[in-house]
Amino acid sequence: MSTVELTVDDGVATIWLNRPERLNAVVSGLVDDFLTALDTVAGSGAGAVVLAGRGRAFCAGHDLKEVPEGDSRRRLDRLQDVTRRLRGLPQPVIAAVHGYAIGAGAEFAMGCDMVLAAEDAVFAFPEVSLGLSVTGAASRLLPLMVGPLKAKELLLLGERIDGVTAQRIGLVNATAPADQLMEKAIEWAQRIAGHPREAATMAKRALDASIDIESALEIEVGHALITEHSAAVKASTDAFRSRA
Repeated sequence: MSTVELTVDDGVATIWLNRPERLNAVVSGLVDDFLTALDTVAGSGAGAVVLAGRGRAFCAGHDLKEVPEGDSRRRLDRLQDVTRRLRGLPQPVIAAVHGYAIGAGAEFAMGCDMVLAAEDAVFAFPEVSLGLSVTGAASRLLPLMVGPLKAKELLLLGERIDGVTAQRIGLVNATAPADQLMEKAIEWAQRIAGHPREAATMAKRALDASIDIESALEIEVGHALITEHSAAVKASTDAFRSRA
């Protein structure tokens, strides 16, 4: 079974993260399948994209049961390519977040152009508490979305917030009851897909032109390489793996 599913209907592409048994937690195979789906969407006739998760969660972050293998730099670059591809797609992307959006899951959502959340969705950035570094340009995007002080609060305290709070602080555009979330996301995507596509692409490009994510990504991957090999991180992640 593919860890990511893609459908295109009536001008709207829907990308589903599809590891529901693990709350769509991130493993290397999911990253590869996600990038393949994004490449397919880029060349499709879709005018807008919805990113969502199967099962009980959007994405619960990295799967701590998976022991990282292979070259660390390449693995981190592949993960960061998700943000690059989301921002680089010609089509606007709407994240439809329900359940957990933790760590990398929250970063996937922030990489999109718009974010809708269920009222009871759960967002958190636990990286610092685990001795890890944020990735996915969170160090650049989060302060832009919620302001520098609130961004530091979210990262340094690592506390969980619900969808309503996320909307209040600017982390998401709007909320909906969980059972109406996909309907609202598809409605927004269809409205965007109904616009002239070149105009939608140019608007996305123009708004993103002042956001330099590459320097943030490079800093983050450098920090991630340092923290990944520290003894404190190993102890923390081993403890989480034993409970996962």
